[in-house]
Amino acid sequence: MPFADWIAANARRTPERIALRFGPQQISWRALAGHCDRIAAALAAAGVARGDCVSWLGLNSPSMLAMLFACARQGLVFMPLNWRLAPPEHHAVLADVAPALLCADAGFATTLANPTQVARRVALGAAPAGWARWDDFLAGVERPVAPPPRASSTASAAGTDPAAPLLLCFTSGSTGRPKGVLLSADALAANADASVDMHALRADDRVLTTLPLFHVGGLNILTTPALRCGCTVTLHERFDADATFDAIERERITLTVLVPAQLEAMVQHPRWPRADLSSLRMITSGSTQVPLRLIRAVHTRGVPLVQVWGATETAPIAAALHAGDAMRKPGSSGRAARGCELRVVDFQGRPVAPGESGEVLVRGRMVMSDYWRDPAATGIALAGGWYHSGDSGHFDREGFLYIDGRLKDMIISGGENISPAEVEAVLLDSPEIAEAAVVGRPDARWGEAVVAVIAPAPGARPSRESVLALFEGRLARFKHPKEVHLVDALPRTALGKVRKEAVRELVAGSTALAPAPSPTPSPAPSPTLSATPREERAA
Repeated sequence: MPFADWIAANARRTPERIALRFGPQQISWRALAGHCDRIAAALAAAGVARGDCVSWLGLNSPSMLAMLFACARQGLVFMPLNWRLAPPEHHAVLADVAPALLCADAGFATTLANPTQVARRVALGAAPAGWARWDDFLAGVERPVAPPPRASSTASAAGTDPAAPLLLCFTSGSTGRPKGVLLSADALAANADASVDMHALRADDRVLTTLPLFHVGGLNILTTPALRCGCTVTLHERFDADATFDAIERERITLTVLVPAQLEAMVQHPRWPRADLSSLRMITSGSTQVPLRLIRAVHTRGVPLVQVWGATETAPIAAALHAGDAMRKPGSSGRAARGCELRVVDFQGRPVAPGESGEVLVRGRMVMSDYWRDPAATGIALAGGWYHSGDSGHFDREGFLYIDGRLKDMIISGGENISPAEVEAVLLDSPEIAEAAVVGRPDARWGEAVVAVIAPAPGARPSRESVLALFEGRLARFKHPKEVHLVDALPRTALGKVRKEAVRELVAGSTALAPAPSPTPSPAPSPTLSATPREERAA
């Protein structure tokens, strides 16, 4: 069944059954299909033409999901924006893509002001100057378009090519320049096949979504597959541990995705030992390596923890662990997902033996079409017809994949990809800093914490506060360093390249010092200026 017909097909089968729970709202399949129809009609009335891009900036909501399916109906590209980013970062993405329409929650619309890169702007809630109201946008439709007919397996309900781009997600690249990943409707359908298989997904499942829908993980590991299968999805605006416990217990949730930072918050919560988790068939995790202690904590409660591995470029499920293997294969990401092929190769592209590490490659329908306006990067990533993940891993003798680390320098903190080059660029913009390198160090709560190592410019004495102040208003707060190390010079190779492993060793061997009460710098040769961890970021 083509992606564009999923909602309408469930509305025909079980029109009064609950599709979405969102706060006090209980939205039936009939109502959700009608909402998709009305949005599709509003897009057509607004002159948004096939192939155009519609961008969304907001917390999780039923309208956000309905817009995705309306875009599929109309042959449009849906681009969710990461609401954790700073306004300059949003403006950069909007300038790159120039979407035909931008929809944003009122608070984000106010912060963005009037982005000149977008001709039409719609705010959900009170609309600031230069923005139309969401209700007016929908009210301008004289009548909704007719529901889509029953479609064949080879063409979408609106007659669009299933291989045409549908979803555009920007992910940080190792060069510091965010890359737009284009995923087709067929890729999302292939991902749903993999999810149905790994979760044994069925219509009577009750799925809880707390991850942000701007991530392919929040959107596609369980949410869109559940909407294909006719499940009931409970959608939270954002993650809150108490609200998650409440939903699991009250609504008898059977499946949910929790990344390690969320699991940490749940396991450390006072409710964890006594919470009623008996309805859960499994908890799915991923986005970064899951600490064994968290896996053990979940298994101790009698709930299998299954892992997925993949990337934005794989929609994201490329490897999947099934519940029956969870207890005997802790730490594994499972085998190749349904419809997917995996290889582990050495630097010459030759397959390695079980137990040996190499780069993990992926092939299948769920792999991206290309990077947005970046044929060079696309050619490198998809060389030889395989997606080159940049992650190192190994198979055991049964074919189970274990991720060993990353060949790239990407930092993953709380489920967010952070490009070191992007953070380094801000540091090197300061006249007080001559050299800068950014690495991740293991962190019990976030998986990794961002650490900056800097060499001051001659005569400069940057303080902890002045270094951290460089990031205010320029990068999202989760990208800000948690520690700043001062050194005389960065370790480099003979060719002048920074030796990142040596930088990581330096960070691992240092003891973080509390900020001195006096502004006078410490006389130690390589002091550490410790940043107080910020708690404003939710997983």
